[in-house]
Amino acid sequence: MNLEENVLAEFDREMSRCRRILASIPEDKMTWKAHDDMHDICWNANHIVDLIGWTPLILSEAEFDMAPVDGPAYETPSESNPTKLLELFDQNVTAARSALNAVSSSTLQEPWALKQAGQTLFTINKGECVRTWVMNHMIHHRAILSVCLRLAGVAVTPAYDE
Repeated sequence: MNLEENVLAEFDREMSRCRRILASIPEDKMTWKAHDDMHDICWNANHIVDLIGWTPLILSEAEFDMAPVDGPAYETPSESNPTKLLELFDQNVTAARSALNAVSSSTLQEPWALKQAGQTLFTINKGECVRTWVMNHMIHHRAILSVCLRLAGVAVTPAYDE
């Protein structure tokens, strides 16, 4: 198995794990949060779905300005219906997997920059960006979501039960 096949296999496993946890969110728990200073379940779920959706953008563009000086700021989705959120997740996973499947090794080495109001926040290669700011970041928020769901009394299958 080559590196690209390894990455796609890991992507598929992690997306399956993530989908199981997202599918366990009951609508009446979307506004639940563990503490007043924390994000609610809805925000965490939307953030996870949004992160996966960034994959095609990262692989096809050289940069992204989340609050351009001459245009509107990027808005994270705020879907409060768990069924619709799961549909958006499925769409984003399909698009992300397609982009990963088509990307070349040389493209993964190209630089990608995240900007805000024209200022560069960071620049890293596209492969590292997908691994760190999409996959690892998504797994981090999936863990937060899983803990919040358990604290809210929702039975959640452990992500790594296989």
